Amino acid sequence: MKAFIIDRYGKKERGRIGEVPVPQIGQDEVLVRIHAASVNLLDAKIRNGEFKLLLPYGLPLVLGNDVAGVVVRVGADVRRFKPGDEVYARPDRDRIGTFAEHIAITQDALALKPNNLSMEEAAAVPLVSLTAWQVLVETARLSQGQKVLIHAGSGGVGTIAIQLAKHLGAFVATTTSTGNVGWVKALGADVVIDYKTQDFHKLLRGYDVVLNSLGGDVLAKSLQVLKPGGRLISISGPPDPAFATELGLSWPLKQVMRLLSYRIRKQAKRHGVSYSFVFMRASGEQLREIGALIEEGVITPIIERVFPFESIAEALAYIEKGRAKGKVVVKLV
Repeated sequence: MKAFIIDRYGKKERGRIGEVPVPQIGQDEVLVRIHAASVNLLDAKIRNGEFKLLLPYGLPLVLGNDVAGVVVRVGADVRRFKPGDEVYARPDRDRIGTFAEHIAITQDALALKPNNLSMEEAAAVPLVSLTAWQVLVETARLSQGQKVLIHAGSGGVGTIAIQLAKHLGAFVATTTSTGNVGWVKALGADVVIDYKTQDFHKLLRGYDVVLNSLGGDVLAKSLQVLKPGGRLISISGPPDPAFATELGLSWPLKQVMRLLSYRIRKQAKRHGVSYSFVFMRASGEQLREIGALIEEGVITPIIERVFPFESIAEALAYIEKGRAKGKVVVKLV
């Protein structure tokens, strides 16, 4: 089958389209014919080697972390899916590879595609929506009347997180550039900070939760908008000791994680708030809940561009610019 492959780590690695074997499936796995896959900044970071200590993939490596497609075969222990089902997923973090014609996915990571979405729209959902869900619902336990600041509201995670937070009854502030202010307001944001002309940390106070997806300077400033007992949750790092434990890392790597997050955890404690890092995990169960919200019209995926399979390298370069409104998708079928 055709697949987009990297042979080495590094920012200069462009990747190539080549032939690899169709994956074999285990007893609890499903073989999916991929119709569409979305491109995430995570893909570029994996290619660049930023996660090679935490996620030691073998090379050559097929990239890709989002998928929508059709079930071709199922393992002997699979009960929830059958050939012909239209499905979507974020594969388990150690079984990525959606920039290809087929992928084997565990049934626990898979869900039926929402009926009202195209394959391209469905492929834009899993990684960003699971991230938003695991930050806002699972970790923050965001509830009616609470206040949340969502950084980068026009990005892939931000567009979903704004809609989900409003559904949960929260008051939502977000940051974006001048040209996107009206656009993110239309998504449901109550307050929009234009980061090119305004300083969010000088304008916002008394927030319960901050969802951070940006760099260190923004991370530290975000502490200032939280009220005592508030939660700063970052999806861009630095990783914390709890994450190291979740991954089952060795003692030396756990100490590295502890050191990487020491400064922000100390600052958070000084402000009377908590800091945590979330690295999204696959969950078919959560995708089923998200899919129900999509079918009810509560959440709508936002796609900016669709690239052909042959242009995955260009799609990765585009996503790295950080200016996409919503998601970038690759179409295979």
